[in-house]
Amino acid sequence: MVRVNKEWPEEGDLIVGTVNKVLGYGAFASLEEYEGKEAFIHISEVSSGWVKNIRDYVRENQKIVARVLRVNPKKGHVDASLKRIREDQRTRRIQQWKIEQKAEKLLEISARTLGKSLDEAYDEVGYLIMDEFGDLYEGFELASENGESVLLDIDISPEWASAITDVAKKNISTPEVQITGYVDLTSYKPNGVEIIIAALESIESDNVEVQCVGAPKYRVMVTAQDYPSAEKILRQAADDCIRMVEDNDGEGVFHRELDD
Repeated sequence: MVRVNKEWPEEGDLIVGTVNKVLGYGAFASLEEYEGKEAFIHISEVSSGWVKNIRDYVRENQKIVARVLRVNPKKGHVDASLKRIREDQRTRRIQQWKIEQKAEKLLEISARTLGKSLDEAYDEVGYLIMDEFGDLYEGFELASENGESVLLDIDISPEWASAITDVAKKNISTPEVQITGYVDLTSYKPNGVEIIIAALESIESDNVEVQCVGAPKYRVMVTAQDYPSAEKILRQAADDCIRMVEDNDGEGVFHRELDD
């Protein structure tokens, strides 16, 4: 069961549940993120149309997403609705829940490396990460990208920071995008070919690759974590390359697309 750092959902929340009982007048679903809590969906909240047979819409063991209508902690009641959600909201919430499941599994793996249980992991670091970053997965993503420092900065112990970062780096890959641009380079000096080669080699790096399309046209491919970063790197690489050729009595032009 994926956990959240609060005992009860709030009115308006989208909750994930598993239907465990279907009656003529409504259905009951255990809440995936609230241990021991159950939501009731009245037949009038199952569908926007007239419901003749509730079992045409919900069944036992079905995974559902519902919107919380009312919460009464004193009575232990959560009333929810299936019909007050758009399909895109339902899809996003299920995807979010699956990501949360993965994050909890990563936390459990981290705990095992320290000889601790999942309950201990939540008490010692899990809820702290959720308070600071919004959810567990965000904490693991940041640790994967930036190392232990992001966890040490929120007073997580070095042993936990090391364990979580190690698990994060092994299991979370940083998303990457790739974009392409083109430069036309011409040099009028006797050693113009060498100048152009030197200019192209000067911009090559781990995330910038250069290929010859056919002189004087060259392809510049950039890999980065997101499109804005990739565009910035591409433009800078092209400008640096062109400037080096122009400084040696040549000329260059940048194209975002390959010209015919």
